Amino acid sequence: MPYISLSSMEKIIRDTGAERISPSACVALRDILEDIAREISKKAVKIAQHAKRKTVRGEDIRLAR
Repeated sequence: MPYISLSSMEKIIRDTGAERISPSACVALRDILEDIAREISKKAVKIAQHAKRKTVRGEDIRLAR
């Protein structure tokens, strides 16, 4: 089940200057961004664990990126 709304994807694409956006473009962007978010999150969890913490911090996310 997706976590990011399609309306959010449409807003992001519109902010870049698009006038018309197909629904499939919103779905594709959402799927890609969620995959990227999962990969970054996995790396951030490993970073937090390495630091002997259970809490993932913003700095872990930035480092994982």
